[in-house]
Amino acid sequence: MAIAAASRLGISAFDETNIIELRPNWSREDAKVAIAAVYRHVLGNDHLMKSERLISAESLLADGSISVREFVRAVAKSELYREKFFYNNYHPRTIELNFKHLLGRAPYDESEIVEHLDLYQNQGFEADIDSYIDSEEYVQSFGDNIVPFYRGFSTQVGQKTVGFTRMFQLYQGYANSDRAQGNTGSPRLTYDLARNMATSVRSPGGNGSLSGTTTPERGGLYRVKVTKGTIGRAPQVRRSMQEYVVPYERLSATMQKLNQQGSRILSITNA
Repeated sequence: MAIAAASRLGISAFDETNIIELRPNWSREDAKVAIAAVYRHVLGNDHLMKSERLISAESLLADGSISVREFVRAVAKSELYREKFFYNNYHPRTIELNFKHLLGRAPYDESEIVEHLDLYQNQGFEADIDSYIDSEEYVQSFGDNIVPFYRGFSTQVGQKTVGFTRMFQLYQGYANSDRAQGNTGSPRLTYDLARNMATSVRSPGGNGSLSGTTTPERGGLYRVKVTKGTIGRAPQVRRSMQEYVVPYERLSATMQKLNQQGSRILSITNA
């Protein structure tokens, strides 16, 4: 049932994340897989022409001269990345995408946007990119040899539950790209971040894609659908799905409680 629900939400590709890692004794074929995965993730699933590839950086990774982490850095600092996501976007939108591409999640609150705006203005684009990749969060999540992936679809220790709902504003389906969405250059989370509001999630009619919808004001009821976790260290045989209807003012507390219980949130919609 959890897999079916994830499929309806359009996140089945991330239901059991297929982590791509260059482990000891990796081969050149393994490196090719990692290179393709980095391009796909860091470039937001956007089309990459052969002439746009970072051949020098690819060779360094394939030879073991640099790590996956340094290859991610090279792609994120490249002129290719700037042309796709920096030059033609409002800066808050670029920051949203940096979080998505480099940390695998959405910004949690407005202070994170302000922090990176200040960093860019005072130290420049490359210093801002470094701040994501050199962060403790990146190191703990991906280390040197794991290709970044979308962590924002799973509630987990160290991640704020509001990040789950915000991620749906930045993700529009596995087959979609970050440059193929309407109103591409405008930020998606400004309204919610500025007001510290939760973001509701809906799955639009059966095409497997996702869209986030913001609430015009506080209040109202929300339907939270979860798969129940196990108690203690009991083995997981099958997951049962359950729904909760909660008012807005209790939404955050309810999500935190479910997270602590080991439940996995599948969707949050207007009740």
